[in-house]
Amino acid sequence: MSAKKRKLLIVDDNKNILTALSRLLEMEVDEVHTASNPNLIPGLLRSNDYDAILLDMNFSASVQSGNEGIFWMKEILKLDPNAIVIPITAYGDVDLAVRAVKEGAADFVVKPWDNDKLLATLNAACNLRKSKLEVESLKEKQKSLVEKIDKKYSCIIGSSSVMQEIHETIKKVAGTDVNILILGENGTGKELVAREIHRQSIRNQEILISVDMGSLSESLFESEMFGYEKGAFTDAKEMRRGRFEIATDGTLFLDEIGNLSLSMQAKLLSALQNRTFTRIGANTPKEFDTRLICATNKNLKEMISEGLFREDLFFRINTIEITIPPLRDRGDDILELTDFFLKIFKAKYGKNSLKLNKDAFKILKNYKWPGNIRELQHTIEKAVILCDSDILKPDDLYLPRQEALKFSEDTPVTFSEIEKHGILKALERNKGNIYKTAKELNIARQTLYNKIQKHKL
Repeated sequence: MSAKKRKLLIVDDNKNILTALSRLLEMEVDEVHTASNPNLIPGLLRSNDYDAILLDMNFSASVQSGNEGIFWMKEILKLDPNAIVIPITAYGDVDLAVRAVKEGAADFVVKPWDNDKLLATLNAACNLRKSKLEVESLKEKQKSLVEKIDKKYSCIIGSSSVMQEIHETIKKVAGTDVNILILGENGTGKELVAREIHRQSIRNQEILISVDMGSLSESLFESEMFGYEKGAFTDAKEMRRGRFEIATDGTLFLDEIGNLSLSMQAKLLSALQNRTFTRIGANTPKEFDTRLICATNKNLKEMISEGLFREDLFFRINTIEITIPPLRDRGDDILELTDFFLKIFKAKYGKNSLKLNKDAFKILKNYKWPGNIRELQHTIEKAVILCDSDILKPDDLYLPRQEALKFSEDTPVTFSEIEKHGILKALERNKGNIYKTAKELNIARQTLYNKIQKHKL
């Protein structure tokens, strides 16, 4: 029995048993504590951390029911839910031992005991205690991580009427397990809404797993979502759990679900319909219990009509639909968000005296924000970093001019100005979607990226 730095407690009113067990175990562990009176147990537990506790089941000579031992075992588990209690029972009291295990005992020892079996039982018990503490530590770390993530994503800023409606919807649906589809342009805060739904749900003590579906290729989809067994393919050197399995009891957030191919949609639909998945290389399906939230910036109804998205999958993921408006339609929320990001980045970059003047505020409110909240955040951060004074002015924002260029015979313009104006308008028409803008202008996406950088759009 390997027992470095292990500590045991033996509680028995028979001092001969205490002596015999102490002599047997003192060479196996660091410390052996004994008590003949069970009333000493609470004090001993408060001042010591025991790897295992050997507990007699009867302390009164006239009583042999084992109820005293059951009572003290429950008291021990109240004081330390991770305690490992091993009842000591007389030969023939197997029913009592089974009852004790059902009530929370880790195992039991029968008098008279076999030394080797006793040592093996205690060794297993100490390992169980170690595992329980490791699990408890992991849970605490997970809780701390979740709290940090929640703190980072804790604020849905904005008091506009449309955002108040979204808050009300979140409150109504968070306590249920219905599937939710979040719609909105890039950068509107779809993941933020998903995290808020999870935070207000009954699953908030479990993990939220976020998956960017647009980044999954056909070849990686099953291994990432469903996992695989060791040896399932050449590089499968160990078993790996998929996202559905990891998110069991928690929430699974599938972002950019509109980017899935039809074959990937079929595999996802099958899993959602059956509430099961099968790891690659396995034969037996596994059940999962996961809250599903999906999001996309695409128009799934148009994709259905074009044969690009399965209608049955759409209805499966879309019990409740939440549409997040673009930033340009949120009025004074732009100013609230600006104040929020300004406070964060002033503190981050040590520029606490920095202020935004009225003209800069006006520019921010009137700008169309094709990149939405994400673009606003990056704009404020860049402005704080590059500003050389204590006042942020319009030029410090590095945003394109808001006034439309007026082309007439009396207004000389350059080809570069015409190009800039055309790209800006195309971006506005396509709500910042690079792919659609490039398609409308009949140029490659990389060419469009280069021109956006050239004109500082």
